[in-house]
Amino acid sequence: MGDFQTVARPQTLENTSIEIIHETERAKVQHALFDFDGTISLIRDGWQSVMVPMMVDILLEETQTDETPEELERIVVEFVDRLTGKQTIYQMIQLCEEIEKRGGVPKPPLEYKDLYNNLLLPTVDKRIAKLERGEIEAPDLRVPMSLEFLQCLQKRSIKRSLASGTDVEFVRHEAGLLGVASYFDGGIFGALREYQNFSKAMVIQQILDDFNLTGGELLVVGDGSVEIENAKAVGAIAVGVTSVENNRYQMNADKRGRLLRAGADILIPDFRDGARLLTYLFDRGQ
Repeated sequence: MGDFQTVARPQTLENTSIEIIHETERAKVQHALFDFDGTISLIRDGWQSVMVPMMVDILLEETQTDETPEELERIVVEFVDRLTGKQTIYQMIQLCEEIEKRGGVPKPPLEYKDLYNNLLLPTVDKRIAKLERGEIEAPDLRVPMSLEFLQCLQKRSIKRSLASGTDVEFVRHEAGLLGVASYFDGGIFGALREYQNFSKAMVIQQILDDFNLTGGELLVVGDGSVEIENAKAVGAIAVGVTSVENNRYQMNADKRGRLLRAGADILIPDFRDGARLLTYLFDRGQ
C-alpha cells in the first residue's frame, strides 16, 4: 500500500491550482494510468446531451409510463452521471432495467449502445473534420497541457497507459488524432463488445502484474470516480481531474465532490500546473 496521511483540510500548493487532499511520501511511481474523455480528450465533450434525451425518448416510447419527460429526465440524469467512467454498456444495462420496471420489454443493451454511438458520431465526426481541415488545432480538443504532462512523464522514464470506458477502437483513433497515442507505451485499453472482458480495475491489476509493481508504484489520473476508487483499492496514488464538461444538464457540476468521496489524493482542474505536480510528487527531499 502507498504511504498516505490525511490532511486536516485540503491544502493548495502555493501559486498553483493543485489541491493536496492526502499528503503523500515522495513518490516511487514507475507507471501512470490515464482515463481519456474529460482527462485527456475533449472530442466527446457534451456526450451527455445526446445520451439523456435518447434514453428519455426510449422510456416514453417503449413503456406505458405515466411519468412526464421532466420526471424521466431527472431519473436518467442521476444514473447516467453515477455510472460515468464505467463502460457505456453499463448505462445501457441500467436503461434496460428502467424499461423493465415500467412494464416494457427492453432490446439487448448493445442495441441501445449502438443507437447512442450512431447519434453521437455526427458531433464527434464534425469536430474531427474541423481538426483535419485545420479549422481547429489538436490542443483545442485536449484538456489543457495534457500532452505536455505526458511528455514530462516520458522524460522521467515513467511508463504510461490509457484506459477508457469508450469503445477501444474509438479511443485509439481519437488518441492518434490528438497526437497523444504514441505516448502510451504501456498500452491503450477501452470498452469491448464482450464487456465482461474489460474494466478499469482489470487494467490496473494487469499493469501491476505485468510490470511487477506494488500499488504505491502506480499513479492513476482521471476525472471519474470509478478510476479513483479502483486506484485506492490497490493503494495507488490517485489524481482527480476536475475538468469542466459542457452539457445542458449541469452533470459533473459536483465533480470535485465526487472525486473527493472516491478518495482522490490530489485534485487538479487540468495540467497547467503539471510540472509543479511532478515536483511535489517526485522531487521533495532531494
